[in-house]
Amino acid sequence: MASFSHFDEHGHTHLVDVSEKGVTARTARASGRVIMRPETLQRIQAQGFTKGNVLEVARLAGIMAAKRTGDLIPLCHPLPLEAAAIQFQLHPEGVVAISAEVRITARTGVEMEALVAVATAALTIYDMCKSADREMRITEIQLDEKTGGRSGHFVRGQAEATSPPTT
Repeated sequence: MASFSHFDEHGHTHLVDVSEKGVTARTARASGRVIMRPETLQRIQAQGFTKGNVLEVARLAGIMAAKRTGDLIPLCHPLPLEAAAIQFQLHPEGVVAISAEVRITARTGVEMEALVAVATAALTIYDMCKSADREMRITEIQLDEKTGGRSGHFVRGQAEATSPPTT
């Protein structure tokens, strides 16, 4: 079990000690999709839901969730985020593609914050639209890129991460 950072050699959970890590600029980008009927997407675009502007509420929910990731995910460090942004791309066949980018200068990364932002934005879209389309699906929530820290730069689909130069 020692190969997992949140477990000690006895298998007990603990908060990873990041005090010896260097403070670096760190970013993470994550994405996901909500698949729905095309008429549901058209209703979102027309702001035809009584609960409000679905995409702006989802954007706010995602940003708020990113800020609270340490409260949601056990053993995740609470972090003072410096930036969090959520974008939506609408596809007429009934897909809302969600992307989140989170930034910080810290001793630990923000991958979980970006993933939680996407997941929460997707869940908010589902919640606001479920009265019209209960068959919506939330899919493909994934980390797309991360920078900073000892493990270097990761980009989904590249053979291996690149490490930062050592000085």
